[in-house]
Amino acid sequence: MPTNAVVKRILSAAETDESKVLGVTVNGKAITTKQFIPKAEAQSAPEISYNVPDRSATYMVVALDLDAPFPSFGVLGPILHWIQPGFKTSSASDATTLTPDEEPFVANYIGPAPPPGSPPHRYAFFLFEQPEGFDGKKYAPAGGKPLSNWHRMRYNLDNWQKEAKLGEPLAVNYFLSN
Repeated sequence: MPTNAVVKRILSAAETDESKVLGVTVNGKAITTKQFIPKAEAQSAPEISYNVPDRSATYMVVALDLDAPFPSFGVLGPILHWIQPGFKTSSASDATTLTPDEEPFVANYIGPAPPPGSPPHRYAFFLFEQPEGFDGKKYAPAGGKPLSNWHRMRYNLDNWQKEAKLGEPLAVNYFLSN
């Protein structure tokens, strides 16, 4: 299983620093960390908000199921659920609402789908500042096709952070679902 030290660092930071908690709105409802969301209500990509440090910058969201396939047996996890580059503030006066521009996804959003009998999984959303010159098309599946499950299992966020030249995550939030 990948180490994913970046996951541990930002989750720990968010526990003690509210400024590290990402705004995540699922099905029209702003979530609180550890809130339970029925999987049927989270099948569409959430809305993202955060008081970004630079309104002119571009941001990227990465989502992972941290507990796949079972919280006590994470041999296939974490599982990648989304990489969407190109988030920007929606206006010069609003530094919190982030909307994706026309950049292609690197990994299309997939909603929660824990196996039957599994306790709730943590579905975590990480916000990174996107490096200037980042070319999402370089990483996106050809023709805008969905990313295969093979490339989602045992996802190593530490490796993606290095490959995409990302800094530390600015914020994180997660909900529970089964």
